[in-house]
Amino acid sequence: MRSTELGPNQDLIGRRGSRKLLNAPALILDLDAFERNMARMSDSVQRNGLLLRPHAKAHKSANVARRQVAAGAVGISCANLDEAEVVADAGVESILVTSPVGGPAGIERLVGLAARVPDVIATVDDAGYVEALASHAAQMGASLRVLIDVDVGQHRTGVVDVQGVVDLARRVKATDALRYSGLQAYYGHLQHVPAYADRRVVVHRALEKLRLVTQALNSAGLPPEIVSGGGTGTFSIDADARVHTELQPGSYLFMDRQYAAVELTPEHHSPFEQSLFVQTIVVSVNQPDLAVVLGGWKAFATEADVPVVARGAPADTRYRFMGDEHGGLALPAGSAPLAVGAVVELVPPHCDPTVNLFSRFHCVRGDDLVDIWPIEARGY
Repeated sequence: MRSTELGPNQDLIGRRGSRKLLNAPALILDLDAFERNMARMSDSVQRNGLLLRPHAKAHKSANVARRQVAAGAVGISCANLDEAEVVADAGVESILVTSPVGGPAGIERLVGLAARVPDVIATVDDAGYVEALASHAAQMGASLRVLIDVDVGQHRTGVVDVQGVVDLARRVKATDALRYSGLQAYYGHLQHVPAYADRRVVVHRALEKLRLVTQALNSAGLPPEIVSGGGTGTFSIDADARVHTELQPGSYLFMDRQYAAVELTPEHHSPFEQSLFVQTIVVSVNQPDLAVVLGGWKAFATEADVPVVARGAPADTRYRFMGDEHGGLALPAGSAPLAVGAVVELVPPHCDPTVNLFSRFHCVRGDDLVDIWPIEARGY
């Protein structure tokens, strides 16, 4: 009987040339590029004397999390409890939940996670939340580490003022069930500033506030053991600045159209390759110079422009959304028309929410499908 977990393409695993035979749309993961990306980030972070705690929000996958830890990550960062529970089930023993989890139901799940995982780290930015977390942990006989989340300009979560960070750290320190361990500071709004020099300027402004917070904590006798944050767009700047002790990049594994437009290093090149693609198939050519493919709003994140062609059509072909299931490929003048059944692979505009739309990674090496990995934490 066919396993629904691996989907309709599982019989193609191991067949020569099976990459082009997939039921589409399909999320493709080029394992060779993926593994190079994983090794390059791990090597870069370790070479700079930092720890790597990559973010699962990009992949939401037990298989990927296990490989990241095997490649040297100290643990995994998770944006929500679904990701954290999947990562825990994968055997990861150190998990940072990078956002507050809200009310009693979320706190109960978080504390329950701490009861079965050796090292669970929560982030807090509110005194009432600290008290609720400490109370639940004490009732369940659990203990978990805590980072104070610092707002360094994104205005999404985090304590805004320096003294507020010190006061909240003292509150955590005063509880029996929580262990104050340091800080989190994430500037997601700076990750996609295109020019390296411009991004370095604004990142250093944010880091100056983080330095002030760290100095205030040191003076209060609350030195942070961990300073966690950073991302794919700032990994090089973060490493040079040496304010963080660990970094949380996620998208470097896959890349996307957004990061292709960012100068990730001072040399203005990216050390990371595109490894993630959405494979589509042409289903209609009834309009001049237009090929309609399976792959619309349900197959791509839509907040970051449109996908671009990776292979199977001319590079300057323009994609447009044509509904839930379909997209249109406007071919450049003078190009040969695409036939019904032609396979076209596209680079997603934004990898994280695109992954969240699919149930499986179709893992390829060259032209062959070699494995299928479930995306266990997709959706809510």
